[in-house]
Amino acid sequence: MELWHKQDLHSGDRKRLFLAVRAAVDGSTVLYPGSYVDISASMVFPSVTYVDIDKRTPGFFSDTDTIANIIVAEGGSPETELTFIDGDYTADLGLKQDSFDVLVSLYAGFVSEACTEYLRVGGVLLVAPSHGDAAMASIDPRYTLSGVVISRAGDYRVRTDSLDSYLHPKKETPITRELLHERGRGIPYTKSPFAYLFTRTS
Repeated sequence: MELWHKQDLHSGDRKRLFLAVRAAVDGSTVLYPGSYVDISASMVFPSVTYVDIDKRTPGFFSDTDTIANIIVAEGGSPETELTFIDGDYTADLGLKQDSFDVLVSLYAGFVSEACTEYLRVGGVLLVAPSHGDAAMASIDPRYTLSGVVISRAGDYRVRTDSLDSYLHPKKETPITRELLHERGRGIPYTKSPFAYLFTRTS
């Protein structure tokens, strides 16, 4: 599991992130496109579907016994359901629409644009700001900002107050889908949390 140990460079950092999110959202099924080998979500949520196109991931996810041992050693349940899809998340994944409670978008491009159809109405998008997907969600009429993830010294917590103080660009540039695709990176905002939570409202 060399790939996992390289992924988990900060010793449980992603697990702490998912613990904070789990405490703040109502749901148990997670879709994690562009996951690479980050199985931290399975240490917290009971059912996670991972999607990745990297040629190393099928071999990693095929070692189910070792993955199960890692999850249990990190406090996860031996009953955790884990599914891996070897493919491009922008293509048809063969998944049922509106069937997941949480959609994860961490450093994998415009996940929300391609995969919102799989997130149920009332479900939550967890999205990091760096690759532009948070900005994409902010202009998507299907989403409403419902929380921000604050990180301090490796600890995470979700805030749901003063949300109107977030998502204000430092420069008054109209944010459009075309601009975000052209930039391929996040929009500089006046306040920058570690990540955002958007609830799908339609």
